[in-house]
Amino acid sequence: MKFRMDGARAYALLVLLCIAYYVPGLATLPPIDRDEARFSQASRQMVESGDFIRIRFQDEPRHKKPIGIYWLQAASASLFTDSEPDRIWPYRLPSFLGATLAVLFTFAFGKRLFGADRALLGAAIVSASLILNVEAHQATTDAMLLASIVAAQGALGLIYTRSRSGENPGVLPALLFWTAQGIGILLKGPVISMISVLTVIALVAADRDARWLRNLRPIPGLFIVALLVCPWAVAVSKATGGAFFQDAVKNDLLPKLFSGQESHGFPPGYYLLLALLTFWPGSAYAAPGLISAWKERSSPAVRFALAWIVPVWIAFELIPTKLPHYIMPVYPALALLTAGTILSSREFLSRKGYRWPVALAAAVWTVAGIGTAVGVVALPWAVDGRFVPLTAVLSAVALVTMAFALRSTFRRRAAESIAIAIAGGAIVLAPMWHTVLPGLDSLWVSRSIATAVELRTGGKQGRAAGISVAASGYEEPSLVFLLGTDTRLTPPEKAAIFLQERPDGLALIDESNSPRFLSMAAEIGVFPHLIGTVRGFQYTKGRRVAVRIYARAAAP
Repeated sequence: MKFRMDGARAYALLVLLCIAYYVPGLATLPPIDRDEARFSQASRQMVESGDFIRIRFQDEPRHKKPIGIYWLQAASASLFTDSEPDRIWPYRLPSFLGATLAVLFTFAFGKRLFGADRALLGAAIVSASLILNVEAHQATTDAMLLASIVAAQGALGLIYTRSRSGENPGVLPALLFWTAQGIGILLKGPVISMISVLTVIALVAADRDARWLRNLRPIPGLFIVALLVCPWAVAVSKATGGAFFQDAVKNDLLPKLFSGQESHGFPPGYYLLLALLTFWPGSAYAAPGLISAWKERSSPAVRFALAWIVPVWIAFELIPTKLPHYIMPVYPALALLTAGTILSSREFLSRKGYRWPVALAAAVWTVAGIGTAVGVVALPWAVDGRFVPLTAVLSAVALVTMAFALRSTFRRRAAESIAIAIAGGAIVLAPMWHTVLPGLDSLWVSRSIATAVELRTGGKQGRAAGISVAASGYEEPSLVFLLGTDTRLTPPEKAAIFLQERPDGLALIDESNSPRFLSMAAEIGVFPHLIGTVRGFQYTKGRRVAVRIYARAAAP
C-alpha cells in the first residue's frame, strides 16, 4: 500500500483525519476534572475580570503554568461564549488547533527530512495516537505545547541535517526555532527548551562536532525569546510581588523533579509499558522501527530523530512524577521512524530472524481489538449499570478492524494494517467521544447537579439565574465552571451559615458531610429543605458519591 501524496492534498487529508478524530465530543463532553476545569475556569475569570496578567481559580492564585494557554482560551471564549458562558467547547478549541498543527508540522518537517510518503504516514500515526486524542479533547496546555515542540524540533532538524550536508540552512529555520521556543515557554515553561537542549547534547556527543550550532544564531535567537517572554514575565512578577515564579519553581517544578507529586510517582519503565496504549496504533511497529533506525543511525535525519527520542525518554523515565502525556513530545519523531519501517515492511519483515515483529504486531492488534471490543461495552455497564446498544456496534467494528489488520500483518503488508487501524480507530472513537461517554450520567456529577439547579431556577443555569451556591464535600472545579465563579467551596458548617446569609441560595452537601451541616443549621436556627439528591461516580477520587441539594425552608 502506497502513501504517495504531497502538497495540498496531503495537508487536506491530514486535516480531515484530525477533524474525524478530534471534533466529535468537543461540544458534548462535559468539563473534565480536575485540570481542564481549572484551566478553563481561570481563563474565563480573565475575561470576567479583565485581568490578563494574573492567573486565578476563584480567589486562589494559580502559580503553576505560564500565561500562554490562558490567553488562547480567553480569546476563544471571548469569540464564542456570548450567550452561553457555561459551554466548554470554546475553551477546547486551542487544544484542537494545537493537536492539528502538531500533525501538520510533523508532515511538513518530516517530508523535508525523510520524504513525503514517510512523513504522511508518520503524521497520520501521530493524529491517531490515543494520547493526542485525549489531549485534543481537553482545555489544557499539552496539545498546543506539542505543536510548538514539533515546530522547534523540526526547525532544529532542518538546521542539523542541512549543516551536515554542507548546505546553508538559511535564516528561516533559526527564526522558527527561537519563535517556537518563546511560545513554548509561555505555554509550559522550560519543557520545550529541555527537549531541544537534550537533543542538541546527544547530537554533539554523537558527532563530536558542535560547529553546526552556529547556524542556530543563538544571540539574535535569545533576543527573540526574551522579546516574547519578558513582557508578561515582568508584568506578572510585578503584579504578584515575585510570588508567581517563586511558587511555580518551589511548589510545582521542583516537587515533580524530586518526588512523585500528587500521587503520580512511578518507577522507570512506566512510559515504556504505557506506550503500547498511548502510542496506539503506531505501537504495533514501534519496536522494529527503533531497531531499524539504530542500524541506520549514520543518516543525519535518522540520527536527529533518535537524538530527539532517546535522551528525552530517559529523562522522563527518571523524573519521579509521571503522567501519561508527559512523553507525548517524542511521539512525532517515533512516528516518523516507525513509518519508515512500515513502508519497507515487506523487505524488513522478510529477513531471517525478524519474524518477531510480525508476532509482536499481531499481539498488539489482538489485545487492542479484543480490549476495545470488551471495554466499550463494559464501560457503560460498570459506570451506569446499563447496556448501550451503540457500544455493541462499536465493539463489532473493533473486532472487524482487528481481523483485517491481522490479515494484512501476516501478509507482510504493514502499511495496509496500520491504515486499517487508523480508519477503524476513527470509526470507534468518534461515537465514543460524541455520544457514549457524554451519555454516562454517573460520570458527570457536576453536570447532573447543574441540571438540578436549572430545574430549581426555571431552566436557567446558576449564573444566569443569579442564584448563589455553596458546596461541601463534593468540591470539584467543574462545579465552579458550570455554576459560576461565585460558587463557594466550603466546610459543611460554613455552608449552613451560607444558607442563613443567603435565604435564596442552595447548599450542595456530600452525604458524608450532611450530619455536620444539619447540626450547625439547627444550632443557628436555619431549617434546610432537601430538594433532591444527585448520585454518581467521582472519578477523581474513585468513589461513589451522593450530593444532597438543600434550600432554606421557613421555620416549621
